[in-house]
Formats: sequence, structure tokens, C-alpha cells
Amino acid sequence: MVATENLLLRLKQFAGLLEEAGGEDSLQRLAETTARILDSERCSLMLRSEDEQSQLRWRVCASFGPLPERAYLEDVRAGEGIAGRVAASGETLLVTDIDRSEFASCARRADDPRKSLLCVPVRHAGSVIGVLNVSAHRTGRAFGLDDLHLLEIVALLVGKAIQIRQLQGLLNSRFAQLALLDLAEKDIGQALASPLPNPDQVARIIARSFYKEMNRVGLGPRQIVNAASEIIEQLSGSLVRHSRRLDREGPEAGGAARPPA
Repeated sequence: MVATENLLLRLKQFAGLLEEAGGEDSLQRLAETTARILDSERCSLMLRSEDEQSQLRWRVCASFGPLPERAYLEDVRAGEGIAGRVAASGETLLVTDIDRSEFASCARRADDPRKSLLCVPVRHAGSVIGVLNVSAHRTGRAFGLDDLHLLEIVALLVGKAIQIRQLQGLLNSRFAQLALLDLAEKDIGQALASPLPNPDQVARIIARSFYKEMNRVGLGPRQIVNAASEIIEQLSGSLVRHSRRLDREGPEAGGAARPPA
């Protein structure tokens, strides 16, 4: 009974996150809350993206606890490594000791005695949109099936939070709504099959619509280039502010976040 009550109290932490899923650092809060619920020191959230050839990739977009710098720069293809296999199969994974498993070559921390980890898919509308990785239990013990089942429940909530985050972003932008509406009118079948496009698709749709609108109002190449430069400048400023905030909050939070790739 006590264990059940503790579980419910920990899961209740997600209630506030679902209400505030549209915040700038919402993904970081999801990673941090997941780590706390699983009593782990490290958690990373990987989300789906597409490369120039429209091939699916998976990249770390938020984390809690120390993570090698190269982890944020890696694009994992379906089937590659631990997260890639989970993303491709859609099945959860419990590794009791990574050094004694088939994933020994994927181990990043040879000096850490805690060799156990969990990896589960995050789904939306039947598709895998992300992967949750959890490692380093605070007590030093290996993760078990109960931990895996708990993370599966958390992954369901994370999927809902990501969906809410994207929907809130679209609702906050009249321009994005019009661009997606135009796409839906051209391809109603695709719109019904995928009511929530992936972020890369949304970005391309908005960019194309933005370019068309600037041409429509009579702006020339120089003005369009200036507009693109302004977007890059705004992004750079946002990343700098985000980095400074992490430097201030890092010692208190005990973890480090990274901006979405």
C-alpha cells in the first residue's frame, strides 16, 4: 500500500508538467521529472527528426544529469545502438549490466560501477516519436522489471506532454495554423493519417509559406535574406540566454539541459 501511494505521488508530478507543456524548457523538465520518478541520476530524451534525404534520425534534445558532449551531436539511425534498436522495434529494453550485454561497445562510462539502464519508446498516434534513456540508480542497484514498467507509464505521459507542447505552439501561431490548413486542403488523406506532423515537417511547411508570403507582398531577395538573418540572430540570442540560465541553475538542479537540436 505504501509503495503504491509513493508511486502515485511520484506520477502526480507530471500533472503540472502537462498543464505547462508549452514552456521553453518543458522538454528539460520532462527529463528531470522522469529521472526523479525513477530515482536515477541520469535521463535523456531523444526525439525523432529527419535529415536532408528524409531519413529518420534520433537526437538528444533534453537531459538530466551529466552526459558526454558528443551525445548531443550524434544522430542515431533506426537500429543503431541501444536507442536506435528501441526506436526501430518499438520495444522496451532493460539492461542489467551493459558490460555483460550485447551493448558493451555502447558503454560510455567505464569507471561508473552502475552498469544498469532502461530504454523505452515514446509514442504518439501509434508511431515512435522519441526514446527515453534512464541510467545510474541513486542507490547503486540495478534496475528491475518494476522500474521498466514504471518508465513505460512515464513514457505514455511524456508522449502526451510532447503532443500538448506542439499543439500549443501551433495554436499560438496563426501563421502556422494557416500554413498547415493549406497543406491539409492539398492532401486531406495525409492530414487525417497524421493529425500532428513531426516538427521537421512543420518547420519546412512554415518556411515555404513564409517565403511565399514575402514574395506575395513584393519583397525582393535582399529583404528575404535579411529576414532569414534576423531569424538566425534571434535563435542565437535565445541559445545564449538558455546557456546562461543553465549556468545559474545547474548547481542547484544537479543536472544539465541542452536546447533542442
